[in-house]
Amino acid sequence: MEIALPAFVSFVASLLTLFSGFGLGTLLFPAFALFFPAELAVATTAVVHFLNNLFKLAFLGRFADKEVVLKFGLPAIAAAFLGAQLLSLLSDIPPLFRYTALGIGGEISPLKLVLGPVMLVFALIEFSDREHRFSFDRRYLLLGGILSGFFGGLSGHQGALRTMFLLRCNLEKKAFLASGIAIACLIDISRLTVYQHRFSTTLLSENLLAIGCSILSAFLGVTIGTRLLEKVTMKAIQRTVAAMLIVFALLLMAGLI
Repeated sequence: MEIALPAFVSFVASLLTLFSGFGLGTLLFPAFALFFPAELAVATTAVVHFLNNLFKLAFLGRFADKEVVLKFGLPAIAAAFLGAQLLSLLSDIPPLFRYTALGIGGEISPLKLVLGPVMLVFALIEFSDREHRFSFDRRYLLLGGILSGFFGGLSGHQGALRTMFLLRCNLEKKAFLASGIAIACLIDISRLTVYQHRFSTTLLSENLLAIGCSILSAFLGVTIGTRLLEKVTMKAIQRTVAAMLIVFALLLMAGLI
């Protein structure tokens, strides 16, 4: 069960991205965080996110707008590195305090107090579809790269911000998608470099089989889903998932997860 349950939840979460409208990272992080420490959940999500985008880049990469990718992607690489470093530093800080309420133990740490609100804000942004309502001119690509990269490195939430800053670049559909995918890959490479060197090998080795199975299950869910049907947003599922994400973020901040 220690291996099968995380793998099953990861598979379901990756499939839900097709029906809920939420990004892969937004759903996979809480799925992984149910079974692994928060910092390890972010890193594991990054692996799946990178593999998925690398797969899509193989088909769409030639349509990417090189100017947009460079102007947005280069600052995003540096910012993702800083965000990942901050995540690593926060993961090294011991819990602020532990408590027990109604027989349930909680542990509040600086990392959870940071990741919880970030997750809450980005879940609400994606649910409200505000990234499609608000956009920024091409001259703000540098700022967009910094913000998207930093939060991508810190918590994995990069898609909503990236969309806001790419919408008004006057890109045709394939160029818009390909440029976003290329930028996401650059951010993932940057943060995975930090995660690889910073996180405890003991922590990884203790969960290696479960993590490996979860990664494969999540990637399988994404691959199967994207090949079977186009992405469809169903309001009832979207609202349910949004409510679950809000509850999860609050439980994370309360130290119950």
